[in-house]
Amino acid sequence: MDITDIVLAVALAGTIAAVAVLMVRRGGNAQLAGAEARTLADKIIANAEREADVLRRAVELEVKDQRLEAKAAIDAEARERRDTTETRERELRDQERQLARDREQAAQQTATLTAQQVELGTRASQVETEVRRLTRELERVAGLSTDAAKQELMERLERDARFEAGRMLQRVREEAEATAEDHARHVISSAIQRIAGDYVMESTISAVNLPSDDMKGRIIGREGRNIRALEAATGVNLIVDDTPETILLSSFDPLRRKVAHETLERLMADGRFHPTRIEETVAKVEARLDKEMRDDANKVVYELDIHDLHPDIIGLLGRLKYRLSYGQNNLSHAREVALICGMMAGELGLNRKLATRSGLLHDIGKSLTHEVQGGHALIGAEFAERCGEHPHVVNAIAAHHGDVAPLTKEAYLVAAGDALSAGRPGARRESMELYVKRLADLEGVASAFPGVDRVYAMQAGREVRVLVDADTLSDEECAVISRDIAKRIEQEVTYPGQVKVCLVRESRFIEYAR
Repeated sequence: MDITDIVLAVALAGTIAAVAVLMVRRGGNAQLAGAEARTLADKIIANAEREADVLRRAVELEVKDQRLEAKAAIDAEARERRDTTETRERELRDQERQLARDREQAAQQTATLTAQQVELGTRASQVETEVRRLTRELERVAGLSTDAAKQELMERLERDARFEAGRMLQRVREEAEATAEDHARHVISSAIQRIAGDYVMESTISAVNLPSDDMKGRIIGREGRNIRALEAATGVNLIVDDTPETILLSSFDPLRRKVAHETLERLMADGRFHPTRIEETVAKVEARLDKEMRDDANKVVYELDIHDLHPDIIGLLGRLKYRLSYGQNNLSHAREVALICGMMAGELGLNRKLATRSGLLHDIGKSLTHEVQGGHALIGAEFAERCGEHPHVVNAIAAHHGDVAPLTKEAYLVAAGDALSAGRPGARRESMELYVKRLADLEGVASAFPGVDRVYAMQAGREVRVLVDADTLSDEECAVISRDIAKRIEQEVTYPGQVKVCLVRESRFIEYAR
């Protein structure tokens, strides 16, 4: 609010007051009332003017103070900005002077470096000239060119390096061999001492005790039909001699001998001897033995704490119970190798479960060798791979006889465990293995011909009995095949004396009366 507004407000207030007084006293003397009203109005106006003057001076002072404060603030800000600007200008001037000094110093250093480069170039030229002079002088004195001298020096350095490397290699090799031999002895002895196995060699002949000698006649049957049926169904050669109350079973295959032995015992207990009953009993015994072999394999697997084996592998492991290597039972051998490999892996800090599994499965191919052509290591590895075994296990199986290169430390352990188990005193018999191999080769040659159903090597390898499928081959074809088998045996198998090939083609016609 300015001063004019204040004065107008005071005057308006005085006028209103005068009018009010006049209205109050309107009922009295008009003259007296008019004089008093004017006097009162004059006083009110005078008071209003004084108050207005006081208010005006107060407002003017307040406005003046505000202007002074604003001017002081503006002056202070201007001084601060001026000081800041002056400080910045001084800093910039100092930086410019420093930059000028740096440029001058850089120019001096550049000039110095240029002079040094020129001097170094001159010296380098002088040194190069001197080197060429000395080289020519050295070549003249030594009678060798520079290239020839370099070649001689390189050859000498190479000879020295080879000599030192050879000495170092020999020393390292000797130390490694000494250390490895001691460590290997410790690992092997630790593993072997912890294994207690039954070392029993298998024979190719087993005896069946008879209740009386009269039973021999019933076993032979009328015109020998029962004994022929037994031999055809089991592939075992029955030897009936003068030994009292005993019949001998001869076969290189322990499973066949077991089937024949149990079949005879069941037939003697039953009392019925005829070809049909013999075939039925053989089938029942084979089924029971198949279950028994699987149970035995599962026991070994449980003992070794091995899991997730394919059922087909369990079946092959069970069949190892009736397979021999140099007279050694293969299932016992596989268990022993697994234990040795697991213990050696524990001593060496390797994968114990993988080593144990590889050791157990390393010979499963021996259960296939009668039906599949090839070495047992390779066909066993192929079968394990088809069953989803770990690649390290497959390699250990294939490499344990050196057919392929071992790729893992566990593969070396399996080869070592196999050699340790087979090499212990009394474990194997070489002549027995050669005999069994000859019989297996005879059966393998005959099995390779089309139409052949079963093959049995009998009479200690002097006879090969071949059973063929009558629906596939005719009598004329059988005559040709028997001659071809004999020729193939002459070419591929080593044997003493002569081998008789007996090919049997049997036709059966069955009808049912209803």
